[in-house]
Amino acid sequence: MSAQPEYSFFAAVEKSFDKAAAFTQWDKGVLEQIKQCNSVYRMHFPVKIGDKIEVIKAYRVQHSHHKLPCKGGIRFATTVNLDEVMALAALMTYKCAIVNVPFGGAKGGITLDPKKYSAYDLEKITRRYTAELIKKNFIGPGTDVPAPDYGTGEREMSWILDTYMSMRPGEVDAMGCVTGKPVTQGGVRGRKEATGLGVFYGLREVCNMPEVTNRLNLTPGVEGKRVVVQGLGNVGYHSAIFFEQAGAKIVGLAEYEGAIYSEEGLNVQDVFNHRGASGSILNFPGAQNFETTSQALEMECDILIPAALENVINGENAPRIKAKIIGEAANGPLTPEADEEFIRRNVLVVPDMYLNAGGVTVSYFEWLKNLSHVRYGRLEKRFSENMNAHILGQIEELTDKQVSKKEKDFIMHGAEEVDLVRSGLEETMITATREILDVWHKNPEIPDMRTAAYVCAINKVGTSYAELGIFP
Repeated sequence: MSAQPEYSFFAAVEKSFDKAAAFTQWDKGVLEQIKQCNSVYRMHFPVKIGDKIEVIKAYRVQHSHHKLPCKGGIRFATTVNLDEVMALAALMTYKCAIVNVPFGGAKGGITLDPKKYSAYDLEKITRRYTAELIKKNFIGPGTDVPAPDYGTGEREMSWILDTYMSMRPGEVDAMGCVTGKPVTQGGVRGRKEATGLGVFYGLREVCNMPEVTNRLNLTPGVEGKRVVVQGLGNVGYHSAIFFEQAGAKIVGLAEYEGAIYSEEGLNVQDVFNHRGASGSILNFPGAQNFETTSQALEMECDILIPAALENVINGENAPRIKAKIIGEAANGPLTPEADEEFIRRNVLVVPDMYLNAGGVTVSYFEWLKNLSHVRYGRLEKRFSENMNAHILGQIEELTDKQVSKKEKDFIMHGAEEVDLVRSGLEETMITATREILDVWHKNPEIPDMRTAAYVCAINKVGTSYAELGIFP
């Protein structure tokens, strides 16, 4: 009996690409150039951990140079390998193209379990990794700009920034070498919740389209929709919070220790606090326990949001999934076999390659802030408030009526940095959703929204290459 072929994440991305390429007019050579990873950097470096020397394995992949700098996160996990990093870098290229962020795709990773290292040791590893990237020109505000990903956050980005600035003294735009930094180190307000908020904006726009919801036998809007979220990390937590605030009912939540379900709805913050106190989401008052997180995927719901790791929905469990809309908040949570099953059953899959682009979109805003050396809202906030106050005063004087304090505060409020960041993110996600659905509706032969998103991305990247004059 022949062995089962090993699942390749990059091959799955290529398969989706090839499926979409058939609906484009680009030359085969152009398509091959778009598909390939342009630069792959695999490294091993020694770091002293305690009394021993450990050899650390790490990667940085630049998938596309059609626009510079390249952009993509750095993840710390034992599962990090070249196949995964290449696939995630490719998805970054297509993601940036779809949401009109002018970056090429990249990704990085270090193969380790961050929980097994002290902060001091992680700092040494991160700084050495940064030094290796600098040596080969794989980092810089105009060449390649990393960001946080699974297992990393603001702290690691601060170490990267400090290492880069110490090795590139006097570089005026050095702060733009990495995004996802703390606000005090040049970060932007609104970055932490950006990916989860982007997931919400994208799914809300899909649900607000009657031509989509009618086909799925759903009522328009997110209010009252039953939502299940798998993964209560940064993305899953914020996705659930924003859906809850919009009037949706969070009926199921899952983490690696198990899952909970309640038809009456769960209070996301209470569940989060319960997990913080007990170490588990299980045994939450009024909720039913499930032993495995995978069971959460098969719960009764309208919208399922897998926000954990890749490959959690496959050909084996896809037939048992009851959701009508699946929003891919994680990278690659569905295999191609699962896609085929959902096309057959008329389940709408809103693809990761644009739905979780909130992080890179706000990273783009942070990068622009670093290059401009000025905080968003600093120049116009007081002017807007003074102008709004004057207009409001004139209206009250002419009508001889007083506006309530609540409304007055809202109207007079000048935009803070976080307001402008969220406004820019909302515009980005709404525009991208409409562009993808427009491509899909114009060509009914395109089987699903993922393929339509790839078509959209391929056309934009191909146009960039053509306009650069690379293909005579």
